[in-house]
Amino acid sequence: MVTFENGKAKATLGGGCFWCLEAVYKELNGVEKVVSGYAGGRQFAPTYEQVCSGSTGHAEVVQITYDPQVVSYAELLQVFFTIHDPTTLNRQGADVGTQYRSIILYHDEAQRQAAERAIQEAQALWNNPIVTEVRPLEQFFPAEAYHQDYFARNPYQGYCQVVIAPKVAKFRKMYVEKLKKPA
Repeated sequence: MVTFENGKAKATLGGGCFWCLEAVYKELNGVEKVVSGYAGGRQFAPTYEQVCSGSTGHAEVVQITYDPQVVSYAELLQVFFTIHDPTTLNRQGADVGTQYRSIILYHDEAQRQAAERAIQEAQALWNNPIVTEVRPLEQFFPAEAYHQDYFARNPYQGYCQVVIAPKVAKFRKMYVEKLKKPA
């Protein structure tokens, strides 16, 4: 497992709108930082508008900095496969386009192997085949500042209420023992 300074590791995942994944992972015990961004495409330093056009090849992703002594990469993937539908190609609900594809961008060979195992295990939960793309992370580009902490800053916005809040509620119910404790 790739470990970065101070014993922390990173994971990069995409499963629909990055606001949804960010909101969930920020509540997971052991996760220290979640940054919304773009990865998996061809263009250097794309903008949100460029990514949404579908011309860059990038997906909306989150890059998670976590403490592997508290939460494992396998646990991050378990959450990943329960908070989005990995069987729909290039879409999550009403969000349609290659930027919303299900993707795991691995940082090393151990993460690649863990991703392949997680897909095999998660397949039992789904009637349709999992279409999650697994590929090496080449480069991660943080999204614009207004995308960071979007749900926390805009909890009453329509998309947040209709799409993100139910995912967060489902996560909280399923993983109550893994939630961060209130400060």
